This record gives sequence, structure tokens and C-alpha cells, in this order.
Amino acid sequence: MKNDGKMFRIKVPASTANLGPGFDSIGLALGLYLQVDVYPADYWEIIHLSKELEIFPTDESHFICRIANEVASEFGKKLDPCRLFISSEIPLTRGLGSSASAIVAGIELADAVGRLNLTREDKVRISSKYEGHPDNAGASVCGGMVVGMHEDEGTDLVSFHLDYIRVIAVIPEYELPTEDSRNVLPEELSFARAVKASAISNTFLAAFLSRNYELAGQMMKKDLFHQPFRRKLVPHMDRIEQAARDAGAFGTALSGAGPTVICLSEKDKASSAALSLAQEFPQYTVAVLEIDNTGSVVEALGSGSSLPEYKQ
Repeated sequence: MKNDGKMFRIKVPASTANLGPGFDSIGLALGLYLQVDVYPADYWEIIHLSKELEIFPTDESHFICRIANEVASEFGKKLDPCRLFISSEIPLTRGLGSSASAIVAGIELADAVGRLNLTREDKVRISSKYEGHPDNAGASVCGGMVVGMHEDEGTDLVSFHLDYIRVIAVIPEYELPTEDSRNVLPEELSFARAVKASAISNTFLAAFLSRNYELAGQMMKKDLFHQPFRRKLVPHMDRIEQAARDAGAFGTALSGAGPTVICLSEKDKASSAALSLAQEFPQYTVAVLEIDNTGSVVEALGSGSSLPEYKQ
């Protein structure tokens, strides 16, 4: 993208991972978005339109720029500099895939500016290399519900379009770094526990996709892979589980590494359940989120598009 006046908008959805027993393998794309407006420039410049993002660099050392330049370099390309206007609805370090969305945005930036012609499969593979697993990033790329695995030899991902589910996110004000949440996990499980945990995960997925929500919710609570170890970091989880059940949600899980807790509901019950949860937990943000079934998109902006407004 030389200085030929072309402009792009990159839009990447948030995500929630695991859904209880689907540890590092199941994710959902959510209707919260990271947006990057891309303009040609003589040097890299980052302009943050969301106050929460102002802690990040404003030059090419920005995470999204670093990902973009690394990806382009892998394909033998050098990107022309850009001015990026970045806004985000995704809370940072709350378990809603903020880092994965930034990785995907960087890959989309490299693809659009460097004309790499990456396929969706390429984007899933590259983003999974950065993340180490395909749940968050795969959902942000593909949309819907994703189930997959990542290894050195390859990344396999299957996505499902969902229209009948809503996610109620109960978001605390405090942050929980992923590294801290990972550190409480054991290095290994006994064979018997691993077999049981796998059976729970398989049953959850079969129940969810066949719309047996009662059973799916039971399996979400029975997870053995990570939630038993992380509960001590998220003391509000037990109360939210019970309150969500009473309010009509069928399942509750820690969102990614936490501390956000997600409650799954059929769409016609979501609003009333969210209202009940908001009344029960006034100290937290409670939001009803749709499933994003599109995934990351890049749109060309017209030559007459004006620059986003920002304060210097």
C-alpha cells in the first residue's frame, strides 16, 4: 500500500475461550470489536481513539505493528508505513481475547498492506502460532463457534454458525493477567482424570450442538481441566453460577483466563437474565453479547473518507 490514497478498515471481534471443559480448543466470537482504520503515511504513527489504549506505544513498536511487520517479513515483504487509528470495545486482560484480536488485526494489516493474499486458513494458522492455541484467535478470524487444535505440524479448525445463543458477560473492574491464571494450572493430570475431563468436554460439545442446553450447562460446570484450579483467583464465580442459573441461563464458565465470567442463554431469555444479574452484581459490568458469525473483515474506505476525529 504505497501512498496511493487507499485506506482500509480492519474490524476484529472479541472472543471467549474454553466454555468450561473445552480448554484451549473451543471458542466463541463475540460482538465487541477492535477497529483499526489504516491510512498511508510517511512513517508509522498510532493514534488511539479509546482511552484504555493510551498506555500503548504510538510508533512501530506497537504490538499490532510488530505483528504486521513480522508476518510480512515471513513472506519476504516490507510494509510501507501507515497511520493507524485504533479503537476498541474489548476490555483489556479480562478474558475476552483482547490480545488475540490484536494479533489478528496485525495479520490482517500485513495481508492488506503487503498484498499477501492470505487465506482464512493461513490467518488461523499464523495467529495460532502466536497464541499457542486456536480458540481465541480462531474465533476472531472465523466467527461463530470454533473447535480446533494447534501443533507444530499444523492447525485444524472447524467453525459453526450460531444464531440462537446469547452470551451474558459479567465483567469485574479488576484485571487478571493470563500469565497469572496460567501459573495456577498443574503441569500434568493423571490418566484417569484426563480421560474423565475429555469425556466431559466431548459430551458438552455434543450436547451444545444438538441444543440439549440442560446437559451442556451441566458439563460446563463439571470441567476438570482448568476451572477447579482458577476458582481461587475468581472468588465471585460460584455466586455468579448460582445467580445465572436462577435467572434462566443454562451454563456458566470462566471466560478464557478470567476474571470475566460468561453465562450462556437462549436468546429469548438473555435480556431478563442479564437484568437479574446486573441487579445481583451492581459492582460489575453486565452485558448481553451476540455471537459474531462473520469474523475479522477488511473493508476498503472510499477516497472521500475523512480522518477519524481525535484530540492531540
